[in-house]
Amino acid sequence: MIVFRRFRKQFGSQVAVHDLDLEIRQGEVVALLGPNGSGKTTSLKAAAGLIRPSSGDVFVGTPGASSSLASSRACLSYLPQRVSFPESLTGREAVEFFRALRGVARERVDEVLQIAALNGAAERNVGTYSGGMVQRLGLAVALLPAAPVLVLDEPTAALDPDGLSTFYAVVERHTQEGRTVLFSSHQLGDVERLADRFAVLVEGRLVAVLTQREIHEQLSAAGSMRLRLPSCAEEVMRKVRAHSPDASWTGEELVVPGPPAIRPVVIDSIRAAGVEIRGLTSEEGRLDNWYRDVVRTRS
Repeated sequence: MIVFRRFRKQFGSQVAVHDLDLEIRQGEVVALLGPNGSGKTTSLKAAAGLIRPSSGDVFVGTPGASSSLASSRACLSYLPQRVSFPESLTGREAVEFFRALRGVARERVDEVLQIAALNGAAERNVGTYSGGMVQRLGLAVALLPAAPVLVLDEPTAALDPDGLSTFYAVVERHTQEGRTVLFSSHQLGDVERLADRFAVLVEGRLVAVLTQREIHEQLSAAGSMRLRLPSCAEEVMRKVRAHSPDASWTGEELVVPGPPAIRPVVIDSIRAAGVEIRGLTSEEGRLDNWYRDVVRTRS
């Protein structure tokens, strides 16, 4: 549904995105990750047809057509990173204005206001809205057309817990209907919950693309187990390091990095050596740590 083929965007002498190759399939939710200035917004704007490639191509729809064509833009709905509306308009008037622009049926206004949990504030002026409510109003506008592709730039940046619940429900509903969602976020909790795949941009270059399963495997392998022992003889350490080469003894705890599968074997080795295990905790790898490592090593 969205294909970046050696997409490159340059502003003067500054290259924002370097030869991006990425395909987002129908019904898939893909999250674009990366630090500020990594090219996420530029890539999303290119998918929405708001900027043209300096070289390469961006295709949208089935069959794919250039994102700059009106037919491609018609099958896509876009939520920008910064949303604003005239403060003198009510929420309903703002949605009605964009409904008329998109040629959507009038009954859709009430539907999207309810989906965005704004039906109780629809008659209030936008100037009285909180930042999260303005963001939800932007989401309501983006949901007006039944577009098969939804492109969202930092959609949860200003949302409170209620707004987050609304956003999660919207994305989950879209995927159940077989629609495609491409979004960027700095909120890794959103990414971990919603995305089928993660694409990481660093300094305009695509440095990693992983599925949920691949991420979970990496996070599992990055976990560790901590055992509180009275002592840890060298013989015990040798047995433990046969399964976890990076195991270490702190003087109070034995720290055993590695996937959960090795932990029962390590415990059996310690017990077989006659060492009392006085306490045990385990932790899995964290997505934020994985993300920071990817960004740090590729910067």
